[in-house]
Amino acid sequence: MPPEIDRNKCDGIGACVEICPMDVLELKEDESGNIKVIVALPDDCTECGACVEECPKGAITLP
Repeated sequence: MPPEIDRNKCDGIGACVEICPMDVLELKEDESGNIKVIVALPDDCTECGACVEECPKGAITLP
């Protein structure tokens, strides 16, 4: 299963995007104009946990 992003905790710095070996995540502007991380390619996620470990805000979890 792909990671889940808590959009209230995500500050859009993108550390998780850079570390993801499968390029599953990307930065995108939300409806309020804030930059947030989204799961762009959920089927490509290998559940390695790199994004979870890299997020300084604790905004990412693996179900």
